[in-house]
Amino acid sequence: MSTIIPTLPQTAVAVPPATEPLRRADVVVENKITIPGWIGTLQEYRRWAESDDYPQSGWVAYLNGVIFVDATKEELLAHNQVKYAFTGMFYSLLTQQPTGRFVVDRMLLVNEAANLSTEPDGLFFLWDTVKTGRLLLVPGKTTGYTQLDGTPDVVLEIVSDNSEKKDLVQLRKLYWKAQVPEYWLVDARGDTIRFEILRHDKDGYQAMPSADGRVRSEVLGHSFRVERTADPLGLPQFVVQVKA
Repeated sequence: MSTIIPTLPQTAVAVPPATEPLRRADVVVENKITIPGWIGTLQEYRRWAESDDYPQSGWVAYLNGVIFVDATKEELLAHNQVKYAFTGMFYSLLTQQPTGRFVVDRMLLVNEAANLSTEPDGLFFLWDTVKTGRLLLVPGKTTGYTQLDGTPDVVLEIVSDNSEKKDLVQLRKLYWKAQVPEYWLVDARGDTIRFEILRHDKDGYQAMPSADGRVRSEVLGHSFRVERTADPLGLPQFVVQVKA
């Protein structure tokens, strides 16, 4: 079950210096995830995300003033294995043509302009995107990098029962506001796989035309198609085909 937690309105209120700042109560989601009441802005959310209290399971995001929580477990066939297929495709493609880096889920993407902090199912950035400062690798408190700040070149989201509105409506608007050049959407829940590459346009995202089930990415310079077959158990398995 997904939970949406609105933050406090961002209106100016005169508060005496000795008074504690306004805050809502802590919110506990399914006894698994606790959202602290002091989080009201993107900057406060980022501070929480760097703390030891940030959840290590489930999905939590800050979507333009709303904290969105999904504590459900990931579904295997129509979500996890679709993500696996895209990870394998990007690994193979970038081994042959190392133009950038693909980042799998559980990496925090922050964009101040869109008032957004989320963990996409995957994202891709070109080397030049980092070199020019369009996307920054943010060091963690102790070691390595724990956040990406700015605008990647591709964001991938795989639609599930709990993420449909978020992926198709909320994130579509916010990724556009963040000026992400391509938003890749995959929905493998039905008999027909829905795969779209949405290209950033001045008035919103526009779906790239599909030819024989293949959709072209201007960022990567290739066309892609998601195919579903059956494994030896008769269960669906997926592969992402690439054509120059």
